[in-house]
Amino acid sequence: MAESVKVQRRLNVFWGETLVGAYDLLEDGTELFTYDAEYLASSGAAPISYSLPLRGDPYGKRKLRPFFSGLLPEEAQRHRIASFLGIPEDDDFALLEAIGGECAGALAIVPQDARVQKGDATPAPCTEEKLLEIVKSLPYRPMMAGEKGLRLSLAGAQSKLPVVVKDGAFFLPENGTPSTHILKPELSEWFRGIVPNEHCCMTLARALGIPVAETRIVMAGDIPCLLATRYDRVTEEATGKVRRIHQEDFCQALGRPPEQKYQSEGGPLVRDVIRLLRSGWSTSPARDILNFIDLVIFNAIIGNADAHGKNYSMLYNGPSRRLAPGYDLVSTVFWPALAAAPAMKIGGSDSINSILSGHWRKFAEEAGISATALRARIRVLCGETLKQTSGTLSLPSECDRVLKIVKSRADKLIKTLA
Repeated sequence: MAESVKVQRRLNVFWGETLVGAYDLLEDGTELFTYDAEYLASSGAAPISYSLPLRGDPYGKRKLRPFFSGLLPEEAQRHRIASFLGIPEDDDFALLEAIGGECAGALAIVPQDARVQKGDATPAPCTEEKLLEIVKSLPYRPMMAGEKGLRLSLAGAQSKLPVVVKDGAFFLPENGTPSTHILKPELSEWFRGIVPNEHCCMTLARALGIPVAETRIVMAGDIPCLLATRYDRVTEEATGKVRRIHQEDFCQALGRPPEQKYQSEGGPLVRDVIRLLRSGWSTSPARDILNFIDLVIFNAIIGNADAHGKNYSMLYNGPSRRLAPGYDLVSTVFWPALAAAPAMKIGGSDSINSILSGHWRKFAEEAGISATALRARIRVLCGETLKQTSGTLSLPSECDRVLKIVKSRADKLIKTLA
C-alpha cells in the first residue's frame, strides 16, 4: 500500500459490537480491507472469512471482493437496489455503504462516522397494512432500499426482507437492530407456488433429521410468504437481547465471487466443500461432512438443481465452526421449464433427473467415504421420505403436488441403486 494515497471513504467492519477492521476506498480507486490492530492483538481474534486469514497487511480487491460482494443481493435484486439508490451496480463499496448494516452473519458494515448498534435501539412496529405495503414494493424497491433508519442486505436473487418477530407481531429492524426472521413473499408469476414448495421441502428435511432453518407460511394481505427463523441470530433468555452469529457461504469461504456460484461458472465443487471441512477449519469435520452429504442426497431426492455454492454455509459461534443448517431447499423440478443441470454436480451427473449408481460411486470417491455406506444412507433417507410423504407430515394442501413429485423421486432413486 502506498502511504501517499489517502483514504477517500472508510467503512468500519464490526463483528457484533467489536471493531474488526476497515474497508477503505482510496483516492486512486483502490479498495483495501485491513484488520484492526487492537483486534489482532486480542485473545479472541478470529478471521471474518476462511479466505481472509488474520494478518496485519491489508487485502486488495481481488482477495476481499468474494467475501464482501457475497454479502450483497444478487442479479435483479442488486440491479434494482443500485438503480433505486443511484449507485453503479458493480460498486460493492458504495452498495455496502448504503445497505450493509444488517447482513447475513454477525458483521455490520457501517460508514466511519456512524456508530454500531449497542443493543439499546428498539425495532419499529409494523402493522399488517404496512407490511403488505412493503411486500408489494419489494419488486421495485428490494430491501426497502433508501428507507431512513434501514440498511438491510441479504445475498440471493429472490425477494426477501429481514424482519423482527416478537410475540407474533412484526417489526422493522431499524437503526441496526438485529432481525430475527427472513420474510420471503411469493411475488413472481413465473415461480408460482414457491412458498409452499420451500416450506414443504424444509419441513420434510427436518422430519428426516436433517438440520435446517425453521419455516412457516404467513400471509401479507393476500400474498403468501415464507417466514424463516434466522439460525444466525440467538435471543438471550436473561435480557431478551438478540445476538448475531457469524456465518459465510462456501463461495465466500473459498474466495469465489457471487457470479461464480454455479459449478459451470467456476463455482465450488463437492470436493471443494469436503476439502474445506476436512482441512481443520470445521471443529467437527466428521459430523459436518455427514450433514453435508445428507443435504446433497436430500437435494437429489426433492429435485433441487439450484443447490450452488452460496446455498451451503459455515456458522461461527465462539470457538465453534460448523456447517450451517440447510436453507433455500426447493424442488426446482416443480417448474419443468427450469434447467435440470445441477448447480453443484453430483458425481459428474449433468441432470438432477438422471443421477445413477455410477454417479453416486464417483460422489463417494470425491467425499472420501465408502460407496457402500453412501448407498445405505441414500436408502435410509429415501425410505424415510416415502414414509413421511405418505401422510405422516402435517402440511397444507398446497404442498400436495410437491409431495407427489418428491415421493416419486425417492422411489425412483432407490431403484437406481439396486
